[in-house]
Amino acid sequence: MLGRPFLRLIDYLGELGLLVGEIVISLLRGQRRYRQMLEQVAEIGARSQVVVIVTGAFTGAVLAAQAYFQFKIFGLETATGGLVTIAMLRELGPSITGLMLAGRVGSAMAAEIGTMKVTEQVDALRSMAVHPIDYLVTPRFLAMLIAAPLLIAEAVAAGIIAAYAVSVFVFNVESAYWIVNMGNYVDLPDLLIAVIKVVSFGMLIVIISCHQGLRASNGAVGVGRGTTDAMVFSSLAILIANFFLTLLMQWFFPAELVPSG
Repeated sequence: MLGRPFLRLIDYLGELGLLVGEIVISLLRGQRRYRQMLEQVAEIGARSQVVVIVTGAFTGAVLAAQAYFQFKIFGLETATGGLVTIAMLRELGPSITGLMLAGRVGSAMAAEIGTMKVTEQVDALRSMAVHPIDYLVTPRFLAMLIAAPLLIAEAVAAGIIAAYAVSVFVFNVESAYWIVNMGNYVDLPDLLIAVIKVVSFGMLIVIISCHQGLRASNGAVGVGRGTTDAMVFSSLAILIANFFLTLLMQWFFPAELVPSG
């Protein structure tokens, strides 16, 4: 009974693997389409800023409030700064940014490419000797590599600023100690982890979403189904990948229990 879903999963992963191979070939030997790439940088990066910043800010604010409630019991209110910053860099920042991009950017990619597929525009590209991967997928892939680190920086910065505001102005935590603890417990590996994770999540979003668009069929119903699947599959892939990346990053960049200074 589990055999058929398992085989479908293997088949799906195989299709994703083939698409990854085509993207690699396109990056190495395909035609560079900088205009499309810049358009996608604006679509992925500039138009996602508001949702990423707002989400990051309120995530940081909620985390600061919860940390304060627990740390106050032990008289460690000023440690909130270090906890929030590490959590935003290592886990929450990349995860929420990836999930927001899956919902906003991934679904849009699948819908756009899926519409082109069912209206035979993809076939028209092939008839004009334009490779669909070069024209549709690779520019989005490169744009995500550029936009994702900038978005995670904004999300983490918004989360830390919001956490500082909540801690200092709402709960009257000493500002200087909050900042000192934040600096003491945060180091360069924490920044690297945030960038590595969000770039990995971004690549997953592009690969899965573009694949859903390219396999769309049955008109508007197929496009709608592909758009939904792109968002759901991308979100699941992010959550699963986050677990394994956390273990891997802990191996290379172990979290410190003592101040880095």
